[in-house]
Amino acid sequence: MALRLDDVMRLCCELSAHDQIKVAVKNSTKGAMVAGGTAFVGALLGGPPGIAVGGAVGGLLGCWLTSGQFRPLPQILMELPPTQRQKLYDQVAAILNNLDWTDAAQLIALVMGNATLQQQVTAVLLNYVTKELQAEVRYKD
Repeated sequence: MALRLDDVMRLCCELSAHDQIKVAVKNSTKGAMVAGGTAFVGALLGGPPGIAVGGAVGGLLGCWLTSGQFRPLPQILMELPPTQRQKLYDQVAAILNNLDWTDAAQLIALVMGNATLQQQVTAVLLNYVTKELQAEVRYKD
């Protein structure tokens, strides 16, 4: 089972590297909180025009706080704890249940050669990242 899990994790890393997916795990929430907080303060100080000014300033500040915090998804996947790796494996394995492979290279070749399968695995991966890790996703800088 451990070999299969490692194969699927390598597949996920390969797919996310191929699509150049980057994620921000915790700092996206901080950026949103700053933007919302400054809009609120702007509303208190300046009424309706203050909301607009506070929102704009907060948005820029939130963007600055989270810039550079996006990391490549393969790096995030390799740092997952065993329980989260297993959860991701279970979700991806449900799609790969009809495939028979001997190693990670063969699995990657099978999935990359099938556009439908590639899209399904990528969708599960992105769903996992956004729902389970509560991460913000960015494609190709």
